[in-house]
Amino acid sequence: MKQLFALLVVIFALAACSKEEQASEPVAEQAPVEAEAADVAAEDVADTGEEAAEETQEVVEESAAVEETSDDEAIVLAMADTETAPREWQFEEGKDYFRLVPTQPTVGGPDKIEVGELFMYSCPHCRNLDPILSNWAAELPPSVRFVRIPAIFNRAAQMHAQMFYTAELLAGNGALADFDEFHSTVFEEFHRRGNRLISVDAIERLFARFGVSADDFNKTWSSFPVNQKIRVAADLGRRYGATSVPAVIVNGKYRVPNTRDVLDVIDELLIREGLR
Repeated sequence: MKQLFALLVVIFALAACSKEEQASEPVAEQAPVEAEAADVAAEDVADTGEEAAEETQEVVEESAAVEETSDDEAIVLAMADTETAPREWQFEEGKDYFRLVPTQPTVGGPDKIEVGELFMYSCPHCRNLDPILSNWAAELPPSVRFVRIPAIFNRAAQMHAQMFYTAELLAGNGALADFDEFHSTVFEEFHRRGNRLISVDAIERLFARFGVSADDFNKTWSSFPVNQKIRVAADLGRRYGATSVPAVIVNGKYRVPNTRDVLDVIDELLIREGLR
């Protein structure tokens, strides 16, 4: 019995150890599980944080994209506001003026827009238009140059061109006091007094009335500068295709015939050439 009792005690003791081990073993085994769960939870949180960051980044990018779109729209609208409608011109090429193709030379350089009056002293229409053009030219801005070009259609016109350039040079050196008055007087002599001025003597007497000495007149009349100007005028007349006078040449590009609207046509062509 004692042996049996001792055996039973040992059995119960072993059973208790075994139970305690079972109770303690799950706890020991669960600790890593809980740590792993914590790690997983941390990873989940980190993943959630990264996803949130990515979502936040994506939202920022989308927001930036919206702003860029709005900026583009603003630029388009600004460009649309600055567009200007094509200008409607009043006068018509081939009717009110004629384009010279190709563009022809001018008397002066390209530093200014040039308006040239083709005229003849023997032309009554030139006599009527010339003072009108003179008054108009007096109001021109510095960017526009007004010149007169004698048309040389015959021998009388060539002599009158020689007279014109002689007066121009004499006025330049001070021997002729008032070129504009001399120019107007030639028209009056021809059309009102019947003085055709087709001889050197008649022309010299007219210069003498304006205080030009015979010596100054003779030296200038046959000078190289005068002859050169005559050649240039004759060449320009051919280049401009002028078959009648008066005519106005705008910057070597347009020929304007003498019409009621001639000044308005010239003004419009000056705007086409860049005058503001």
